[in-house]
Formats: sequence, C-alpha cells, structure tokens
Amino acid sequence: MPCDLMLIAYDGSENAKRAVEYAGRFLTADRAIVLTAWEPMVRQAARLSGLSGVMQPEWVPDDEIEDIAYVDARAINAEGVRLAELVGLNAEARTAECATTIWNAIVDCADELDVDIIVAGTRGATGIRALLHSSVADAVLKHCHRPVLLVPPGKNS
Repeated sequence: MPCDLMLIAYDGSENAKRAVEYAGRFLTADRAIVLTAWEPMVRQAARLSGLSGVMQPEWVPDDEIEDIAYVDARAINAEGVRLAELVGLNAEARTAECATTIWNAIVDCADELDVDIIVAGTRGATGIRALLHSSVADAVLKHCHRPVLLVPPGKNS
C-alpha cells in the first residue's frame, strides 16, 4: 500500500543519491518531496569567523544579488528531483532555509507537511569520527516522531 507523502532529504552527495535510488526501489508514494536545506552565506560567514576566533569585518549581503548558497541549493534540489523521477517517483522540489541546523530544517519540513516517511542517506562514519561529528541522519532519527528510512553508503564508499 503506497503512502501519501514521502520526504527525501537531498544534499547532492553520493549517499543522498543512493537514498533516492533506494526510495524508488522499496517505497511507493503518491508524492515525493525532495528537500534541500541550505544556510544563507551571511550566517555561514558569521559561523566560520566565530570558529576561527579571528574578528572578521561585518559582511552585509547585497540585496540585489541572490544568495549563492540558495542558488546552489536550487541546482542541487533540481538534480535530486530529476533522480527521483528517473526511479519512478512523483517528485516535487522544495528548499528550506536553515534557521538553526540542517536536521532541524528536515524535521520541521516533515512536520509542516505531515509526511508519512523521511528518507535520508548516511555518511557511514564509525569510531572516533562518528563521536566527533554528529550525523544529520542520526539527529533526524532521534528528533523526528515518524518513520525514517536511513540508507547507508555502499561497501565501496
């Protein structure tokens, strides 16, 4: 029995591409929303300057120029929609500006749309690397109260 609505988290990585492939192979949905979360350049710059400990001059984006992070997110999202359609899904594009974290944007979008399932790829980090770098997929799983299909990387990844 198909679900009404699935949400596929897509960031353009090989693992995200693999997740789209598996969503098409194992799941059936009336609609599949391909979501690409993005963070505005002004916030990325502020976060990076804060991490460096070096005072950076204030950067104010030009309102006339479209945020390059948003332009990039739309291109990545279009690729994800195209891949989803190739595996037989009725795909729709969606981008979400991150107010806090990527995983939070995914969970918020899933709640807003009341999706039946979330699909995401994982990095497959293990050991000390997994302890030092939290996974977006792991955080989605922990904070979302709906089914989640996590697709690990392939053996050669």
